[in-house]
Amino acid sequence: MPHIPRTFLGRKLARAALAAALAGSCIGALAQTPPPPGASPRIDAIRKAGVLRVGVVNNPPWLAQNTAGDGEPWSGPSWTLGKEFAKLLGVKVEPVPVSHETKVPSLTANQMDIMIGPLNETAERAKIIDFVTFSSTGVCMFGRADNPKFTSARTLEDFNKPEITMAYFSGAGEEPLVRQQFAKARLRGVANSGSVAPIEEVLAGRSDVAPLNRMLWPNISKKVKGLAVFPKENDCQDSKIFQIQTGMGVAKDQQVYLDWLRAVAQRMQPALSEEERRMTQNLK
Repeated sequence: MPHIPRTFLGRKLARAALAAALAGSCIGALAQTPPPPGASPRIDAIRKAGVLRVGVVNNPPWLAQNTAGDGEPWSGPSWTLGKEFAKLLGVKVEPVPVSHETKVPSLTANQMDIMIGPLNETAERAKIIDFVTFSSTGVCMFGRADNPKFTSARTLEDFNKPEITMAYFSGAGEEPLVRQQFAKARLRGVANSGSVAPIEEVLAGRSDVAPLNRMLWPNISKKVKGLAVFPKENDCQDSKIFQIQTGMGVAKDQQVYLDWLRAVAQRMQPALSEEERRMTQNLK
């Protein structure tokens, strides 16, 4: 036991430190202890079934399917968090395979207890499901490292100029965002030939800049030489361009269940972020 100072100020500081420690331990305990029986119909049903039904769909770096035939069937921060939920509830994880098109309808139809793999939080989805967010998507802008029109950019608005040609995949999710954000630039919509971004357009000099999912940049920068990125800090992994919160989904009207899930996710956040970083390094 630490020495307790005898001065009045020392006693006050000691009591404050003890209170802070107890508060921290209580928060940690609450994050790990599921609500008691009767507090959440969903948790009661999960315990009775002995399984936590988790919706899964391959979507690295958050959730990646293992097709090697050995080891765990899934990996990634979503899987790690899903297993933590099940462990704290004292049940097994039961994966429920879905597609990107059916993951929300399957969730609202009660075919799973939580959709873990993963969901972007949009205004439309927020009307019908609740979210447990622990990550976000974002966009990097990339161009040739020897192109001063790209490398001289200091702000995002520097790309929104008539002298800048910006390539994007026609019909891709970022098309309306590009058109809105960069209305003054010369926009060049191109067909997707199977690449992750219009890399050839930029390398050939037909375009000065193009958007790319931030999580794909670290691998692309290793494979394709001569490219630069914006923003360049932390290898563009902190980009807020076109940012959307990402995480898991649960059906509406389950506040006790939702609050507990969010508390566990908050406690796990450092580990989830680190696992996402490792997974991102291997994205192709």
